Formats: sequence, structure tokens, C-alpha cells
Amino acid sequence: MKKKKAKARKQKVKKEVAGYPQQLQLEEFFKCPIWFADEPKFVDSLNKASDKYIEASKKNLKPAIDKRNKKFGDKGDMGHVFHSTTLIGDPNFKQLQDYIGATSNNLLVEMGFDLTNYSIFITEMWVQEFAKKGGGHHTLHTHWNGHISGFYFLKADESTSLPMFEDPRPGNVMNLLPEKDKTKVTYASSAINYQVKPGRIIFFPSYLPHQYIVDMGYNPFRFIHWNCQAIPKGVLNPNV
Repeated sequence: MKKKKAKARKQKVKKEVAGYPQQLQLEEFFKCPIWFADEPKFVDSLNKASDKYIEASKKNLKPAIDKRNKKFGDKGDMGHVFHSTTLIGDPNFKQLQDYIGATSNNLLVEMGFDLTNYSIFITEMWVQEFAKKGGGHHTLHTHWNGHISGFYFLKADESTSLPMFEDPRPGNVMNLLPEKDKTKVTYASSAINYQVKPGRIIFFPSYLPHQYIVDMGYNPFRFIHWNCQAIPKGVLNPNV
């Protein structure tokens, strides 16, 4: 009796499968964009303008690095990332800031947002360089209270660190199945990285989780990072 029931179930499933449409229509929703381009025209001038910021950061961190090395053994600057103070307002970076602001505005409109009553502002912008001895990295994070973030690479090559983006959908991450081929970008992919070089610029929504893999210190790795926010014009001009 049990065998007959099992056989009947199999036949029923087979019959239902045979009745499915031969061609399904595919539509894609809730996509997350990443944009990139190569704009090397800023590299030389911005590297020069960034030098003083990186040197100042190295000077500020030197006491902590020396203290660590004295206590545990000399590893140089290994593991550190040297962050500048804000670049907003520095005229040497104005051309890049104008480019970023205008592009971010256009990208948000391209995504489908109505910015009629909003203005785009760069709320944060800084340059950073990973340790000469290697070990520099960023753990996975997002940027709060922002809409478009991005990177502009000043020093990078195939031996340096690179940015890695991860799936921003918690529900999907919770239920992921094993990937059939991790060398291919598919609907099963949960992370993607970008090879970078001087002059490459990347824009992405600020909610997109990203990180930097550990840099081995073979060559210098330096880039500018920023966050943009769409601010209601009523907040900027409350009497209008």
C-alpha cells in the first residue's frame, strides 16, 4: 500500500511539471547599481595635494606606532591606515568635488529619484593611505545618513588592496545556497570586487556594504573616499 502511494505522488508531480509554461518571462527588480569610470586627469595634482595630509596623519600616529613596536616588537607601520582630516573646502580638491556632486545628482535622478526639492552636498571627504609594511584594510561597513558614496584611486595596482562590495539584502544573505561557480557573477553571488588603478572612480549607494581586503604592502595604496547626501531645500532655506 505504501509503495503504491509513493508511486502515485511521483506521477502527480511529473504531470504538473509537464504542464508548466515552456518559456518564463524574466523581470529584475530591487537592483543595486555600482558605477565606475577612468578619470586619470586628477591623479597627479591630487596626489601632490594629498601628500601633506598623509604626512600629517603619519606624524599623529607615530607615537602610538612607536609605543606598540617597543612593547611587542618592531613591525613598522604594519596594519595601520592613515586618514586625513576633511578635504572639504580645500581649493586643491574643488574640481573633483564639483565632478562628484554633479555626477551624484545625475546618478540619483537616473535611479528614479525626484530631486526637485533636494540639493546634493558632499558631507564627508578624506584621503587615506594604507601602511607601507602592509596589513592595512577596512572591515565591512556602510555609511549612515548618506545617499551616494565613492572612491577615487590615486595609488593602486594589481598587487594592492581593492574594494569588495557585499549583498545589501539581509534576507537573501540569511538564505543563501552554495554557489555553483564562484568565478562567475550570478544571482547566487554574495560579493563582488573591483580591480583598481590610478584614476579609477567608483560611485555606489551609501547603503551598500563594502570593505577593503588586507593590503600586502608591495606597493603604495592611496585613495579618496566621500559621502554625499540629498538634503531637503526646505531645511536649507526654511523661510522659502
